[in-house]
Amino acid sequence: MSRYVFKLPDLGEGTVSAEVVSWHVKPGETVAEEQVLVEVMTEKAAVEVPSPVSGTVISTRGEPGEMVAVGSELIVIETGDASGPQAPEEPAGKPAGAPGALAEPAPAEGRIMTSPANRRRAHEAGIDLRQVQGSGPQGRILRQDLEAHIAGDAQGAPRPRRAEAGGAEPQREEIKVIGVRRLIAQRMSQSKRDIPHFSYIEEVDVTELEALRRHLNSRLAAGEPALTYLPLLVVALVHVLREFPQCNAHYDAERGVIIRHRAVHVGVATQTSEGLKVPVVRDAQGRSLWEIAAEMRRVTEAARVNTATREELGGSTITLTSLGKLGGIASTPIINAPEVAIIGVNRALERPVVYQGAVSVRRMMNLSSSFDHRFVDGYDAAAMIQALKERLEHPATIFMSEPRQR
Repeated sequence: MSRYVFKLPDLGEGTVSAEVVSWHVKPGETVAEEQVLVEVMTEKAAVEVPSPVSGTVISTRGEPGEMVAVGSELIVIETGDASGPQAPEEPAGKPAGAPGALAEPAPAEGRIMTSPANRRRAHEAGIDLRQVQGSGPQGRILRQDLEAHIAGDAQGAPRPRRAEAGGAEPQREEIKVIGVRRLIAQRMSQSKRDIPHFSYIEEVDVTELEALRRHLNSRLAAGEPALTYLPLLVVALVHVLREFPQCNAHYDAERGVIIRHRAVHVGVATQTSEGLKVPVVRDAQGRSLWEIAAEMRRVTEAARVNTATREELGGSTITLTSLGKLGGIASTPIINAPEVAIIGVNRALERPVVYQGAVSVRRMMNLSSSFDHRFVDGYDAAAMIQALKERLEHPATIFMSEPRQR
């Protein structure tokens, strides 16, 4: 028998350490090669770390929430007969058999294919994933498979809450802040602490925009996803940012430099089971309305089911955030650093307003935006939103370029 010391590999992009999110094995258990051992979180993404060998787990290092340095011992596995080929201690930076940074391997026999978010959800609900029928490729368990199992399946019926001593219901619950939630907390705190936010809220009459949206949706084939306000807003935003390039920018704090971008990479704040993520619609300035809508659906769904790549979750130059039907009257969104502007979309609803000298029922919506006041003056922030308002209230102009100056 021999012992294989597996060290945390280099996960790419300059990663020097990773946070242990959840272990999928424990000492004494038998593991197969390519079986997921642990889920870790870098500054960029959650990563499932597979086993390079088969054997029995001797020990693991790192409790959930603990940071582990690249190259340090992660797990010790007792492998087979010592007369066979022995696995050397793993050098820092590469798992056995892998030429570079980790990617999810092809499914090994008996391995349950699902996302880290689903594994965590199943663990919290006390669900044995082997009992869940997967509907994805190669039997992969999708989010809807797990939710259906928990909600209605006889084997997945909700578990009773654990009672305290004496049968009383627990009076409180402590939840350790780890993984994506910890990362969100750090970034939000840093953004609010370091960036002097200037918030601006403007009322927009979207009656005509709604008429256009309904008309476009009426022409869709049966089963095609309906167009929402957000793609229309992105098309309008592309035009507006040509007039206000200071709002389509990053601030490089280390170099003390503002970087203005010609390309418009729109981040779309997306609520997921792991918390808020910001997938990116790249090069919106070169896409049609329908291309923007399709790409927005693709990247947001990838974020929700935890299949989005690192590239799809980074590099935005300005962010849109919307609570949809829960949008409320106004909000104060926090800037997605290193960006300098974020636009919040609130709920659209019909209400009586004075329109062309008479009281009329119009569909109204508020835009709630925040700007980095160090680099975007209040006048420019207000002027930008006013320009966006004009485009949305006269939707034909969304698809028109600015007239040439004589």
